[in-house]
Amino acid sequence: MTQIDRKFDASGMRCPIPVLRATKEIKAMQTGEVLEILATDGQAPRDFRDYCKETGHEILLNEERDGTYVIVIRKG
Repeated sequence: MTQIDRKFDASGMRCPIPVLRATKEIKAMQTGEVLEILATDGQAPRDFRDYCKETGHEILLNEERDGTYVIVIRKG
């Protein structure tokens, strides 16, 4: 199991707000630290995948659990 350094609950937020808010969290983190994001917007998994591809961060987990998307990112 990966150690989670920060958590961000974006439940109820519509994209692109979860990505914008997560970006602020990631900027405050050290390289290699891990952020867990909870989101309910169906667009979030794709948006975070694209975001990580553009920024060099690594997606460790991107899955749906009972209507909530759990996205885990390691800062690159």
